[in-house]
Amino acid sequence: MGQRVQRLAAYAVIVRGDQILLSRLAERVTKRELWSLPGGGVDHGEDPRDAVVREVYEETGLHAQVGETAHVHSLHVADSWRRGRRVDAHSVRIVYEGWVPADAPEPHVTEVDGSTAEAAWKPIAAVLDGTVPTVSLVTDALASYAVRQRQRTAAYAYVVRDDAILLTRTSDLAPDPGTWHLPGGGIDHGESPADTIRRELWEECGLEGKAGDLLTVLDHHFTGTAPNGREEDFHAIGIIYRAEVGPGEPHVVEEDGTTDLAAWVPLADIADRRIKVYGSVRAAIEAAGDTVSA
Repeated sequence: MGQRVQRLAAYAVIVRGDQILLSRLAERVTKRELWSLPGGGVDHGEDPRDAVVREVYEETGLHAQVGETAHVHSLHVADSWRRGRRVDAHSVRIVYEGWVPADAPEPHVTEVDGSTAEAAWKPIAAVLDGTVPTVSLVTDALASYAVRQRQRTAAYAYVVRDDAILLTRTSDLAPDPGTWHLPGGGIDHGESPADTIRRELWEECGLEGKAGDLLTVLDHHFTGTAPNGREEDFHAIGIIYRAEVGPGEPHVVEEDGTTDLAAWVPLADIADRRIKVYGSVRAAIEAAGDTVSA
C-alpha cells in the first residue's frame, strides 16, 4: 500500500435549462476526453465556498455564486498512482449548487497551465447517457441535484383611466424582456400589500397611488432561469387590487431594476394584441369586466 494522501476539494453543479457547465481535464491529467464539474482543491485556510468561486473563474472564466448547502462525496482508492508514485488516496469532495449570471459570456479557461483544457455547456441528457464522458462525480452530483423551489407573493395595481391601462415594461434583467405587466412586485417581509402597491407605483411609475378593493388572486407555476442565472422551480402568487394614482406622466424611478418603461396603454392595443403582455394583464381586465370602446 502506498503513502496515505487525503485531499479536500470543492465543486459546483451549475445548471441552465437542460445544460450543465463542465470543464475538460487537460492531457497531463488524462489522455482521454474526460469532463468534470468546475472546482478543485481547497487551499489551507480557505473557505470551501470561496474555493468554488475561485476555481469556477479559473476554469470557466465565469463569476459564480454558490448556495449555502452542499452534498459531500467521498472516494477512497487504496492503490493508485499519482505523480509517478503509489498512493492510498482519499478524496473528500464538497459539491455546491452554483449559478452564473443569465447574460454571462461563453465559458473559457483563464488559468494558465492548470488541470483544465476547455470549458463548455453540455447537454445533461448527453452526460447521463454517456455521450459526454465524465468523471463519476458529475453523475453522482446530478443524482442529488434538485432545482431550488421558490415561492413569491406579490401585489399588483390595476389602474384604468379613459380606456387606457397603466402598465410597466420588463427590462433585460427580467426573464421575459419587453413584455408589459401590471405595476407591482414582491411583498417585503412585514409589509402590507397596500403598502407594496404604494411603493411599487412610485418606484415603477413615478406616481403617487393607493390600493382599493381586491380584484383577483392569480398564481403561476413554472421552472426556469431567474434573472441572476439560478434555475428555480418557481411558484408566483399575485394579489391584484384596483388602484388609483394621482396626476403626472408615468416614468420609472427605480434604477437598474426589472422595469425599463411605464406608460398608459390603450385597452384596444391589448385586445388587438398589438403589444406583448403577461397573462395576468388579460386576466385582470377580464376580472374587472372592462371593455374596449369602439
